[in-house]
Amino acid sequence: MPSLQEILTYNDHFVESKLYEPFLTTKFPNKRIVILTCMDTRLTEMLPKSMNFKNGDVKIVKSAGAIINHPFGGIMRSLMVAVYELQADEIYVIGHHDCGMSAIQTDKMIDKMITRGVDPRVLDTLKNSGVDLEKWLEGFSNVESSVLHSVEMIRNHPLMLPEIPVHGLIIDPETGRLDLVTDGNIDKK
Repeated sequence: MPSLQEILTYNDHFVESKLYEPFLTTKFPNKRIVILTCMDTRLTEMLPKSMNFKNGDVKIVKSAGAIINHPFGGIMRSLMVAVYELQADEIYVIGHHDCGMSAIQTDKMIDKMITRGVDPRVLDTLKNSGVDLEKWLEGFSNVESSVLHSVEMIRNHPLMLPEIPVHGLIIDPETGRLDLVTDGNIDKK
C-alpha cells in the first residue's frame, strides 16, 4: 500500500513532467451524460472503457451499490448539479453483478464498527434519536430491483425534469458486458 509521502512524491513528478496534459478538459461533460454507479474498484477503468468514454466525456457519481437511499441526500444533489449546472441531459444508473452491497449483513457491520472502536453508546444514542442504522446500512438482494429503485427515485423526483431520460443498466465487472434494465427514452412515465 502506498504511503501518503509516496503519493505526494509521485504527484510532484506527475505535475513537473506535465503528465496531466492528456487529461485536460472542461468541467462540462462532452457527451452531456451523468452516470450513477457503484464505487467498486473493478469499475474504475472498466465502466468508462466498456461504454467508449474517455476523460471529460461524462460525469460519474459513485455510491455503494449505485443506491440512492434518500431523495434529498448528496447523491441526488450531485445528479441535480450535473443536470442544472453542468449541462448533462441524460442519466445512467449502472449497477453491477457480484456487488458487495448485495452481501451486506448490517448486524455484522455494526459488530465490526464496535470491534474497531465505535462506542456502543454512540449506536444507542443514534437509535434513540430515531436513526435506523440497519435500514441506512442495508444493501439489496437483487441488482435489477436495486437499479430500478434508483432509476425511479430519479424519474419521480419533484425537482427532476421529466424530459431527462433516466436509463438503468447492469454491468458485468469481469467482462464489461452491459445489460439494459430500463430505457429512459421508452420507459418514461
